Amino acid sequence: MALTGAAAVAAAPALAVAATSSVGKTRNVSVNDNYYGPSKLTVHVGDTVNWRWSEQETDVHDVALKTGPKGVKKFASEPLAAGETFKRKLTRAGTYKIICTFHEEEMKMTITVKKRP
Repeated sequence: MALTGAAAVAAAPALAVAATSSVGKTRNVSVNDNYYGPSKLTVHVGDTVNWRWSEQETDVHDVALKTGPKGVKKFASEPLAAGETFKRKLTRAGTYKIICTFHEEEMKMTITVKKRP
């Protein structure tokens, strides 16, 4: 029995590494006056996008999903300003069209979410 316990303990680190390798990354997007930077972004399923409003004096903006993959519920941040953040974990592959509802014509971005290799 002692060998069985030792084998289980020895295998535990390998299992922990396998579990953490599928954890998503966080990608940052800057929110500036009338544009997101970058305006096009590619991430993997399970990654988090963190929108950060510039520390500089900026107008109020939001982050809203205009269109997304089938089955994804629309989401939106509160209206935010300088120094604030909004995060969203993207769990479904496809194309996400993001807009600022206050500046929809000029302030938009596309996020492509791919399945993990």
